[in-house]
Amino acid sequence: MTSILEQPLDLPCGAQLPNRLCKAAMTEQIAVGNRAGEGHARLYRAWSESGCGMLLTGNVLIDRRHLESPGNVAVDGRPDADHMAALKAWAAAGQERGGKMWMQISHAGRQTPKLVNPAPHAPSAIPLDLPGGQFGTPVAMDGHDIRKVIEGFALCASVAREAGFDGVQIHGAHGYLISQFLNPRANQREDEWGGYLENRARLLLETVEAVRTAVGADFPVGVKLNSADFQTGGFSFEECRQVVRWLSEKKIDLLEVSGGNYEQPKLLGIEGFEAAEYQPVRESTKAREAFFVDYAGEVREEASMPVMATGGFRSKIAMEEAVSAGLADMIGIGAPLCTDPRGPAKMLAGEIDRLENHAKTMRLGPGFLGPDSGIGLFKMINALGQQAWNYMAIEALSEGRDVPRKLGLLSAYNKHQKRQKSQARAL
Repeated sequence: MTSILEQPLDLPCGAQLPNRLCKAAMTEQIAVGNRAGEGHARLYRAWSESGCGMLLTGNVLIDRRHLESPGNVAVDGRPDADHMAALKAWAAAGQERGGKMWMQISHAGRQTPKLVNPAPHAPSAIPLDLPGGQFGTPVAMDGHDIRKVIEGFALCASVAREAGFDGVQIHGAHGYLISQFLNPRANQREDEWGGYLENRARLLLETVEAVRTAVGADFPVGVKLNSADFQTGGFSFEECRQVVRWLSEKKIDLLEVSGGNYEQPKLLGIEGFEAAEYQPVRESTKAREAFFVDYAGEVREEASMPVMATGGFRSKIAMEEAVSAGLADMIGIGAPLCTDPRGPAKMLAGEIDRLENHAKTMRLGPGFLGPDSGIGLFKMINALGQQAWNYMAIEALSEGRDVPRKLGLLSAYNKHQKRQKSQARAL
C-alpha cells in the first residue's frame, strides 16, 4: 500500500512537491570565500537520492558581514559569472532525481560569530547571554540598515530563481535576525520596528512582501518560524499564532515550524543555561518522537498555507501519523541524512522502518568534564560534539568520501573548530 508520505503536495502558488518528505536545512559550512563550489553540487547530488521530494539548503546569507559561519555561501549582490554558474550547478545537482531544490535565505544578526564580525547589526545593542566570548556586542540598526536587509532578502531570492532553484525559504527562526526582531528580549526598540508584536513582526512581513514581488506569483516562497523562543519574556507561542494569522494574509506556500535559539537551543533537543519556559500546547497522542509536531498541529489550525514540522522524526510510522492526523503537511528530516543520504528512500521502499542518526549513538565519557560539572553542561557538550560530527559527515559527503563513523565526538568538535578558524582567517 502506498504511504501517505508518497502523496504529492500542491502549493498555493500552483507548484507541486513530489512527496511529503523534505531534506531539512542544515548549514553546510563548506564554502570557500562564501561562494558555492563543486562540494555543494557533490553533496546535494548525494542527497538527491534521499527520496525526499524537496531539498532545502542550509543558510545562504544575504550579507557576508553577517554570517552564521565563515563557511557559509553568501549572496549580497549580483553574483559574477563564475558564482552564478556554481549556484546553477548546485540547484541542478539537487534536482537530478526529481526532487525540488529550495534555497534557505538568512541574516545572522547578533548570532554572527566574533570570528566573522565583532560588532554585528541587531535590533538592539544586546549581546547573546552565552559564555565563551564567541559573539560580540551588536550595534543597533537604524532605519536605513533595516531597509537594506529587506532589499537583500529580495535580491537573494531573485538570484535563487535565476539560478534555477525551485523555491526559497525565508529564515525567521532560531534566533537569527528576523527572529531577533520578533523576540522582545533581543528587540527593545521604541520605533516602528519594536514594542508591540505588530511592530516586531514588521521586518518579517515586509520581507515576505519584498521577496514575493521579486520572484513573482508562481514561485514558491516559504517561511521558517519559531513556535516559541522558550525563554521567559521571549517570543511566545501565542505571538507565533498571531504572526501565522498575519502570514496567512500574505502569499506564502509553506510554513516550517521550529523553535529556540542559541541561548535556548531546543532545536538541538536540549535546554540552555537558563531553564526553558515551555509554552502551553495540546499534546497529541501520536508522533511524540518529534518535539515541535504538536506546535505545528496547532499552528496548522491558523494557517492558510501547508505546514512542515521538523525536528526529531526518525520512524516511518510517526511521520505517517503526523500527516494523517493533520498535524503537518510535510515532514522535515535533517541529521539522519548525514549518516545515510539514502535513508528516507530506503524507508519509503520498505527496506527500513526507522532512520539512523549515528551522532546520537555516541557520548563523551562520564569523566570528561570532571565530577563537579553540571548535567546541563554535560548535555550541552555532547550536543555540540554530535553537531560537529554531522558537520564532518557533510564535509566528507561533499568530498565524495564515506561518512566518518569511527570519528569520536571530541575529535569531531576539535576538527570543526579548527576548520572554522581557518575559514575565518581566509576571509
